[in-house]
Amino acid sequence: MKSVMPITAIIALLGSSSALAANLNIPMAFEYLAVDGQKIESSLFSHKSDIELNNGTHKIAIRYHDMVQDDFSDGESFVKSSPFIVTLTVDGDHQYSLKASDGEVVRNPQKFAKSPSVVITRADSGSVDYQVKQTNFTEDSFVNSLFGGGNGQDISNVASAATGGVVATSSNITAPVSKPAPIDAVTGEKVNDAEHAEQMLQYWWLHADQKTRKEFMSWAIQQL
Repeated sequence: MKSVMPITAIIALLGSSSALAANLNIPMAFEYLAVDGQKIESSLFSHKSDIELNNGTHKIAIRYHDMVQDDFSDGESFVKSSPFIVTLTVDGDHQYSLKASDGEVVRNPQKFAKSPSVVITRADSGSVDYQVKQTNFTEDSFVNSLFGGGNGQDISNVASAATGGVVATSSNITAPVSKPAPIDAVTGEKVNDAEHAEQMLQYWWLHADQKTRKEFMSWAIQQL
């Protein structure tokens, strides 16, 4: 008679295999852009803190992105770094954490954003095999793409290419060319008015101070 594996044993095996995935955690002041050539979806109102990683070497594009007190006004403003690429070798179901070299709190956000220095540790205090590579890519081409640039690449595209094996630096970024109609930087096709408006709103919201945001919200509510 054939022996049949009990369903509880199958569930246990499935559970143990899924638990073998490692985990990388980042603080609120950092954001994932891409992992192994795949973009990480995010929005203005959500933050992805953790990603699962299987055994092997992974390339992860991350950016420092925080809101700080504005020195020239009573409001707050955003400070962003260029993407940096973390090459991390995973050799077990470890819990990894990334943080600024400064510690839990970045002491000088503007200076840190120019050249983010980070460390990765393991929950079990084991050694971590990783390297960090800075890039020089900025969001200028993304801004131009909102206003009609057809050949620019946005941050997400460059981060995706970099984690897929291509090093993203200013030397291999194509300069955007202005065109009359807004063009999607990924597909090269015209962007419809609604999508273009949403991109512009997201961009200006990120760059607005607290006072401007409140005034905009007050106006927007009145339009409903």
